[in-house]
Amino acid sequence: MKKFFTHAALGLALACSALASTQAMAKSALEQIQDSGSLRVCFEAGYMPFEMKTKDGRFIGFDIDMGKQMARAMGVKFVPVNTAWDGIIPALQTGKCDIIMGGMTITPKRNLKVNFAHPYIVIGQTILIKPSLKGKITSYKDLDNAKYTIASKLGTTGSQAAKRYMSKAKQQLFDTEADAVLQVANGKADAFVYDMPFNAIYASQHQKQVVFLDKPFTYEPLAWAVRQGDPDFLNFLNNFLRQTKGDGTYQRIYDHWFKSDRWLSQVQ
Repeated sequence: MKKFFTHAALGLALACSALASTQAMAKSALEQIQDSGSLRVCFEAGYMPFEMKTKDGRFIGFDIDMGKQMARAMGVKFVPVNTAWDGIIPALQTGKCDIIMGGMTITPKRNLKVNFAHPYIVIGQTILIKPSLKGKITSYKDLDNAKYTIASKLGTTGSQAAKRYMSKAKQQLFDTEADAVLQVANGKADAFVYDMPFNAIYASQHQKQVVFLDKPFTYEPLAWAVRQGDPDFLNFLNNFLRQTKGDGTYQRIYDHWFKSDRWLSQVQ
């Protein structure tokens, strides 16, 4: 009987030790950020006006400013982690960054791999067409034809929307949005499907090369993504978003990037 209790006590001690070890490993990203003194933010530069690279090599944009504001609220340093889009979720999962703040649309497939905070902005897919199609193409439905070629960026909701709603058309996928939209501007594709903010800015800069169909045909909430199993970090993010929207900080940053083009000279 004594031996039984000795083994039981030993087993309980080992179990408690394992539990303590697991809890230590499951430390919230908030604690890790505080310990390291830095907030590492993943994004892919080139998505106007969310994240871009200036001529002199700095990162700027709406998401960048929100990330800096968040780091300031935490009392830590903002560290940008520019990452290729197709590897951005693995980068988060393997600890190369603490959060994705890169204009990521909430989708069920992505939600299986990461957790999303509340949406910080809602956008949708829009279309840029070549000038010769003006009047002939008035919505995405008109492009669902085998005679048309649709360009978009690989791995984005734009490419998914093009495939879903314009399945009869030929699909061209490119590594960057800049390469994809250039196909339309150069007359090599009939249309470019992508997020409303990017298309609106591009159309204003290239009025002779493209025509902007500005009515979104999808509903897409963008949100910050974190590793799964971290309710404390999600709680912080949702309250941070609520606070910045309530005190005017969010609106000030939004107006600078979405209602002004003064920043364009820095990236052109």
